Amino acid sequence: MDAVLRAVAIYLILLVVFRLTGKRTLAQITTFDLVILLIVGESTQQAMLGEDFSIVHATLVIVSLVLLQRGSDYLAWKFDAFDRVTEGVPSLLVSDGEVLKKALAANKVKEADILEAARDKQGLERLDQIKWAVLEASGHITIVPKDKAAPQA
Repeated sequence: MDAVLRAVAIYLILLVVFRLTGKRTLAQITTFDLVILLIVGESTQQAMLGEDFSIVHATLVIVSLVLLQRGSDYLAWKFDAFDRVTEGVPSLLVSDGEVLKKALAANKVKEADILEAARDKQGLERLDQIKWAVLEASGHITIVPKDKAAPQA
């Protein structure tokens, strides 16, 4: 039972920590992020297993974590509020070619990130070619180009 409680506690702690790191952190893992992730993984392994390194104990921890994740997925599917808290919501970064500075600051996104996504995904070169840029809950930036058939104002 101790293993299950440890697994639940670590799961909840990591869920909060990774939600606080922001959307972009999970979408663009740097070398530094990978090192931190490995250290966190090793630390959580020690915290969950304690002194018992048996296969039975490890299996109990793994099954507990899988059940927690499945339960979390179900709650997110069933309740939108739970989904918003655990997964996050999309953030509008550019509207009709205008950068929303507060949204960039709140999400720690640079204009260069938006332009990179615009070039990579849509072949666009300038912000004024973008109808919307959205930072998705996954951390990826979605670019919607302005309609080329629409008259320019």
